[in-house]
Amino acid sequence: MAQKRKRAHDGATSAKSAERPDHLVAIVGAGFGGLGMAIACKQAGIDDFVVLERADGVGGTWYANTYPDVAVDVPGIVYQFSFAKNPNWSRTFPKGAEVRQYIEGLVTDYRLDRHLRFDHDVVSRQWDEDRQFWRLGLGDHREITAKYVVTALGAFVEPKVPDIAGLEDFTGKVIQTQVWDHDYDLTGKRVAVIGTGATSVQLVPQLATMAEHLTVFQRRAIWVFAKPDFRIPRIVATAFRRVPALQSVIRGIVAGLVELGLVGITVYGKQIAPLTLVPNWACRAFLFTQVRDRRLREKLTPTYGFGCKRPSVSNLYYKTYTRDNVELITESIERITANGVLTRDGREHRIDALVLATGFEMSQSPEPYRRRPVRGRNGFDLADFYEHNRAKAYEGVCMPQLPNHFMVFGPFAWSGSSWHVMVENAMRITTKVIAEAEKRGATSVAVTDEANDRFFDFISERGKETLMHGKACINANSYYIDKHGDFGFLRPTTAYQSTRASKNLRFDDFDFRRGSVAESTPAQTVTLAGLD
Repeated sequence: MAQKRKRAHDGATSAKSAERPDHLVAIVGAGFGGLGMAIACKQAGIDDFVVLERADGVGGTWYANTYPDVAVDVPGIVYQFSFAKNPNWSRTFPKGAEVRQYIEGLVTDYRLDRHLRFDHDVVSRQWDEDRQFWRLGLGDHREITAKYVVTALGAFVEPKVPDIAGLEDFTGKVIQTQVWDHDYDLTGKRVAVIGTGATSVQLVPQLATMAEHLTVFQRRAIWVFAKPDFRIPRIVATAFRRVPALQSVIRGIVAGLVELGLVGITVYGKQIAPLTLVPNWACRAFLFTQVRDRRLREKLTPTYGFGCKRPSVSNLYYKTYTRDNVELITESIERITANGVLTRDGREHRIDALVLATGFEMSQSPEPYRRRPVRGRNGFDLADFYEHNRAKAYEGVCMPQLPNHFMVFGPFAWSGSSWHVMVENAMRITTKVIAEAEKRGATSVAVTDEANDRFFDFISERGKETLMHGKACINANSYYIDKHGDFGFLRPTTAYQSTRASKNLRFDDFDFRRGSVAESTPAQTVTLAGLD
C-alpha cells in the first residue's frame, strides 16, 4: 500500500513539473512602464507576453488623471522614450490629452494591441516553487500564470483618501482628483480643495474660474517657480522630422538642465548647500511678483528648503490666491461636517463640493501589498518586507526573494531627471536577464544576496549625503524618504550612472537555476536587439 502511495505521489509530481504557464512573460500595468517593457520584449524577440491592465485603456496615470489642466511638469521633449521621440509636441509642457495621444501612438506603432488585456485587475502574485512560475490572481477570481512577471505599477499605486473624521458624513459632492467626475458642474458652487501638492498647483487656478468661492486647505506650502510654457512653432516640428539628430541634441541639453535643477539640488544639495539658496531665492522672488500681500506670501512660503520635496511650476498658482473668491486656509482641519469643513479654530467652512488632492499611497510602502499580496520564495511576503526591512532592490529592478520577477519602479530606481530613462534602464536589464535565463535553459533566475547587498551599500552611502538628510528638510515630510529613513524613492546618482550600470550588467550577479521544468520544456530562443 505504501508503495502504491509513493507511485501515485511520483506521478503527481511529474504532472506538476510538466505543467506549462499560460505565458512566458506577464507585464502588470499599461502605462509608460508597461508599454515600454512590452516594446522591449518585442525588440528582444520575445513574442509570448501579455500586458495586464486593470483599467479599460492604456496610459496608467495619464489614463486615470483627467482633472482640469492636467499636464506634464517637465518639458515634453524629455518626457518621452529615446527610441520614440515625438517631433510634434504642441507646447513645451504638454497637456494630459496630448500625452495620452503619444501613448496610444506607441501601441499603434509597435503593434501592441494583441498583447493588451484590459479590465484585468491583478490582485495577487504568488510564486509557485514546484512549477517554477508565477500565479497571478485577478479581481474576477480567474488566474493567469507566467514564467516571468514584470510589474509596471509606477510610483503612485492607489489614491490616498485622507484620514479625516466625518468624511463619510459630508452630504455634498466628493471628488478624488484621480477619478475626476466630468459630469458634475462646479460652476457657481462653493468648492474646497484639500491638499497643495503638484496636482493642486495645476488644478486650483482652473477651479477658481469656475467656483463661486474656492477654499484651499494647506498643510505644507509647495515651492513653485514660473513655468516657461509656450506653444512650439510648427517650423520646429518640421525641423525635428527632417533632422532627427537635432531633437536628440536638444533633448540631451534639456535633460541635463532638468537633472541639474532637480537631481543636482536634491542629491548633492548637502555638499553644495550655499547653491541651494539660489532656487530658493528665485522662487521667493517669483512669489513676490505674484502676491504683494505680506501675510499671504508668508502662508505660501514653505518652511523647508528647496528640493526637499518635488517643486512645481505654474504661472497662475500664486496669483490665484489674490482673487476675491479664493481663500487659503492653513489652520488644521478638525473634521468634515455634513455641510463643510470644520477647522481647529472652530470655524465651519460651508461648501457644496469637496475635492481631495491628497496624493497616492507609495509603491514602496506595505499598505498596497496588504490588499494585493506578493509572495515569493521561502515564504517571502513583500508587505512584511517593506514593513520591517530597509528596502533593497538590485538596480531598482530585482529582489533575491522574488525569482523571475522584475520591477520597472523599485527602490532606488528613479534618477529623477526623466521617468523614461528609468524605464529604459529597467527594460534593458529585464530583457537581458530573461534572454540569458532562456539561453541557459534555466527555470528560475534571481539576483544574488551578495549583489543585492553590494548595490544597497553603494546607493545608501550616497543617500546619506543628500539634501534630504540636512537641516533644511526637517519640516518637509517628503515622500522621497521612506519609513526607515532611506532615500528610497529616488536614486542618488546621475541618470548617466544608472544607464551605464544597466548596460554593464554582470550575469555573475544572478543565480540561474535549472530543474525538472527546464528538462521537459525547451527554452524559447531569445535574441537581444535595439537596447544597447
